[in-house]
Amino acid sequence: MEETINLRELFTVLRKRLWLIVLITIIAATVSGVISFFVLTPVYQSKTQILINQAKSDEQLLYNTQAVQTNVQLINTYNDIITSPAILDKVIKELTLNVSAQSLSSQIQVTSSQNSQVAQIVVQDTSAKRAAQIANTTASVFQKQVPKLMNVDNVKVLSKATVGESASPIKPQPLLNIAIAVVVGLMIGIGLSFLLEYLDNTLKTEQDIENILGLPVIGVVTNIKDVPKPSNVSRPDVAARVPQRGETYGS
Repeated sequence: MEETINLRELFTVLRKRLWLIVLITIIAATVSGVISFFVLTPVYQSKTQILINQAKSDEQLLYNTQAVQTNVQLINTYNDIITSPAILDKVIKELTLNVSAQSLSSQIQVTSSQNSQVAQIVVQDTSAKRAAQIANTTASVFQKQVPKLMNVDNVKVLSKATVGESASPIKPQPLLNIAIAVVVGLMIGIGLSFLLEYLDNTLKTEQDIENILGLPVIGVVTNIKDVPKPSNVSRPDVAARVPQRGETYGS
């Protein structure tokens, strides 16, 4: 029974503060939408794929399991090389970018599937065209520099990054941001409603008096609204209201 009463009180608080919850939710969604559409800079993503093979000797004509495993292990090493200044400095020079190697490294991510010899160079930039150029140039420079760095020639470019006619940014995602803002707004509104209700120590019902004072309520005085008296109503003449009656005695 106690749980039912508590749930009823919770719903009563939510219903009483519903305007506050709705207001905070609308404000949060509006702010999120404005920031997503008009403040945040769109970021585009482009990627290229490279294939890592083990250098074949004259005696080695077929791949074997050990060779493939060696290539997979080399991918982790190549990932570090791709994002190193030895590669990125040349990419910056070739594309005449006004960024440092460290800053460019934060835009590049090298990924590969498990037990796969294919690695992806993923680039994010505020320009879709520049993102594709960075991805392709990084793969090209890496392919040229690997023989000098590791004395191997086992990297091939599988696919180059391209820019579509209707390239769409990967972030921000306005609809997702607005949905998150709505959830956060609801949580803040509900939390604030319960906080205000907890801090409100005024007496509103007879039950509040019984709970606080521990005394039974024996009587209730209802509120009597004052009825305003009209001031522009003229009172009729008393003499006019009483008819004058008399008798005339003849002469």
